[in-house]
Amino acid sequence: MHGEFKVPGGKLVVVDLDVEQGAIANFRLAGDFFLEPDSALEAINAAVNGLPETSDAKRIAAAVRAALPDDALLLGFSPESVAVAVRRSLARATNWGDYNWQVIHGTAYSPLMQMALDQVLAEEVGAGRREPTLRLWEWDAPAVVIGSFQSVKNEVDLVNADKHGFSVVRRISGGGAMFMEAGTAITYSIYAPSDLVQGMTFADSYAYLDEWVIIALKNLGIDASYQPLNDITSPSGKIGGAAQKRLGTGAVLHHVTMSYDMDGDKMVQVLRIGREKMSDKGTKSAAKRVDPLRSQTGLSRSAIIDQMVATFTGLYGSTPSSVTPDELEKASLLVVEKFGTEDWLQRVP
Repeated sequence: MHGEFKVPGGKLVVVDLDVEQGAIANFRLAGDFFLEPDSALEAINAAVNGLPETSDAKRIAAAVRAALPDDALLLGFSPESVAVAVRRSLARATNWGDYNWQVIHGTAYSPLMQMALDQVLAEEVGAGRREPTLRLWEWDAPAVVIGSFQSVKNEVDLVNADKHGFSVVRRISGGGAMFMEAGTAITYSIYAPSDLVQGMTFADSYAYLDEWVIIALKNLGIDASYQPLNDITSPSGKIGGAAQKRLGTGAVLHHVTMSYDMDGDKMVQVLRIGREKMSDKGTKSAAKRVDPLRSQTGLSRSAIIDQMVATFTGLYGSTPSSVTPDELEKASLLVVEKFGTEDWLQRVP
């Protein structure tokens, strides 16, 4: 069995192993990491050999750590990353390069259609009717997108939302509210088979699925990094946040919203949570907290998106694609039956 795990911001960890009578055997660790002393490599191999194939990542990492000599130096990886690679090997996980990635960008959809398309496209990938896909969103109307488990009344000032023309919609993933206006944010979704994140915890998979965008932002001159659990940040402030849903259909939906040029004053009028988090610090602090990409790059939104797509394609390969008529029809039906209903919106009042 073979497993790989690219440590976000670090090195590639590669493992090969067999399973004999329910235990890991013939374990071999490799990668482009740095490890001292040389003898530590054999110590790690010996520690993993003999572990039950049912061992969870915590047990594997603990065995590796206990086997390391006191003077061991690990650069670009950790016992936890070895454990993730082992679990991915045992689960026969796939990697980015195993797929023919598609990229969708261009058409603006209504907020309700955006919610429905996320579910439909993820389900289509899970069913094998669509190749794994990266979709960059465009908006045709302002909206507040709340997480699956958020309370409408706690998150949104409905009077101010109506005053500024914002609808409120609920997505299928968890996480916090997204303040969306045309041209002010960059949002993307990744629709991938669940096998891509097999053997990873949610925490591991968040950073793993967004490493490409961290690279893209660095290529734009932003000192970007991932801050667990789900934030993309820089020394100048928070850039954006991620959310994820693993569907029972065999797919994972992962999406991120990054601020390009948000109106901080309007945001704290519409979002109650923004107002409460800022307490008495005022609008200026709120605007600074979600730091716009425009102020850090001086580039147009389209130029940033072009760099993102170029980075993604350079790393994993991709082909331009679009939403099919059948997918649009399915999404339109979901708007009527689910996302546009009060039952869905008010599932957590």
